[in-house]
Amino acid sequence: MRGIHFLKQLGTSGKALSGLSLYFTSRSKPVRYCITGLFASGITLYYTAKHQVCHAATLKLDSSKWMSEPLTDLNTLEKNQNDMKCRVEAMIMRIQADVCHALEELEPEGDKFLVDKWHRAEGGGGVTCVLQDGVTFEKAGVNVSVVHGTLPPGAVQQMKSRGKNFKSQTLPFFAAGVSSVIHPRNPMVPTMHFNYRYFEVVDEGGKRIWWFGGGADLTPYYLDEKDAKHFHKTLKGACDKHDKGYYPRFKKWCDEYFFIKHRGMTRGVGGIFFDDIDEPSQDKCFKFVESCGDAIVPAYIPIVQKNKNSGYGYAERQWQLIRRGHYAEFNLIYDRGTKFGLQTPGARYESILMSLPLNAKWEYRHEPKPGSLEAKLTEVLKKPREWV
Repeated sequence: MRGIHFLKQLGTSGKALSGLSLYFTSRSKPVRYCITGLFASGITLYYTAKHQVCHAATLKLDSSKWMSEPLTDLNTLEKNQNDMKCRVEAMIMRIQADVCHALEELEPEGDKFLVDKWHRAEGGGGVTCVLQDGVTFEKAGVNVSVVHGTLPPGAVQQMKSRGKNFKSQTLPFFAAGVSSVIHPRNPMVPTMHFNYRYFEVVDEGGKRIWWFGGGADLTPYYLDEKDAKHFHKTLKGACDKHDKGYYPRFKKWCDEYFFIKHRGMTRGVGGIFFDDIDEPSQDKCFKFVESCGDAIVPAYIPIVQKNKNSGYGYAERQWQLIRRGHYAEFNLIYDRGTKFGLQTPGARYESILMSLPLNAKWEYRHEPKPGSLEAKLTEVLKKPREWV
C-alpha cells in the first residue's frame, strides 16, 4: 500500500508523529495504522480492521551509535517495544551514547570513554562509561544500569520512608536508569549531574507497581548567571512540553533535595528533581522523562564550549577542589541513589562511586573572603534563586 511507503520515507524523522493515527485504504476496506510507540528509530504499528487488532510489526532500533550492546538482547528489545522495561532500556542506551559522543567532541586530543560492560550475578548488569584525565574533563562518567532481582529489607525500608506502603521485607524488583556526573578540569566550567530512572516492584498480592524518577542539576565553582539561566531555561522547555506546572514544582524539589544540611547550603544552582512519578499515565511519564534526557546535551554542552578555555590560576583551582569536597559530602551522606545502590545485593561499587571527583580537598575552617567571587557564589548557594 502507498501508506506503508509513506511510513518508510519518514524514517527516524517520524519521532514527532508519536501518537498519530494514519488511515489508508486497501481495496474496499479502511485500514488504520496507529503510531503508538516510538523510540530510537523503532516504530510500532498496529493494524486494525473493524475493531480487531492484528499482530504488531516493528522497525529495527538504531543501535549503531550506542556505547555497547544493550544488557537485554537487541532482538528482544525490538520485539517488545510496548514493554516499558524494554522501552526504557532502549531510551537510556541512546541517551548515554548521545551524551558520551557530545563530550568526546570537546576533547581536543581525542580522548575517548572507557566502556566497561558488566553483569550482576543476581540479575542484570550495566554499561559504565568513564573518561578520565582528559584535557577538558578531569573525570566524566555516564552509566547505564538494568538490574532485577529481590530487594533486601534495607532498600524496602528506604522506599517505605518515602511513603510506599509495602508490608513485605523483601520485594521482586526491576530498575533501569542512566546517570552521569561530569567533573571538568577548568574551574570556570560547572560540574553537571543528571539521572533518569524507571522502577518496578511486585507487591505481596502480585500487583506490579511502577514509577519514574530523575533530574539534572548544575554545580558551578564561579557563578555565571547567563549559564545558570541557560541551563534552567532548557530544562524548563523540556518540562513545559508536558505540563507547565512541572518546572516550578521540580525546581523547588531540586533545591530542597540537593541541600547540604551540615553546611546550610545547596550543592549548586539547581535544576529539576522528581521521584515517584506515576501519573497521568505510564506512556506520558515515559515521554516526559525522555524529553528531559534529550535536554541534557543542549543544556550543558554550550556552557562547556563557552568556558573550557577560560583562564584561571592556582587560587581558582584550590577553590574548585574545596567545592568538590562539598560535592562528595552530599553524595556520600545524603544522596538516596548512592545509599540505595550500596544496599542492593551485588552492587557494583566502582560504578556507584563513579560520581565522586578524581580530586577534592578539605581545608580546616575555610571561609571565602568577603566580597570575593567565591563569597558571591556561597551567598547564592545559601539562598536559592529563581533563574527563569
